[in-house]
Amino acid sequence: MIRVKFLYQNDCLLGFDMQGHAGAGEYGFDIVCSAVSVLSINTINSLEQLLHVKPHIISNEKNGGLLKVTLNENDILNPEVKLLMDSFKLGLTDIEKNYGEYIKIKDR
Repeated sequence: MIRVKFLYQNDCLLGFDMQGHAGAGEYGFDIVCSAVSVLSINTINSLEQLLHVKPHIISNEKNGGLLKVTLNENDILNPEVKLLMDSFKLGLTDIEKNYGEYIKIKDR
């Protein structure tokens, strides 16, 4: 199961901590894992390449599937950064609604 915890500072979305593997299918055919991976990587790439924001990233695919992303305090006040992070959260929330047995989100 993928477990996602959204991180906040002063009611602003500061980042997320994601751990685990979905287990919704065989390796390479797990649609939940694929969807979560695409949203995560696209959000990070968009922050870096479109908004020139450098998030702090900790990643370890082998030992439990860890991805932790945190933004700097100044960046979370940027409306464009907020929009990207809110979009990421919306996408994961929709995946949880449809595949709740494979992903759990802790929000606050």
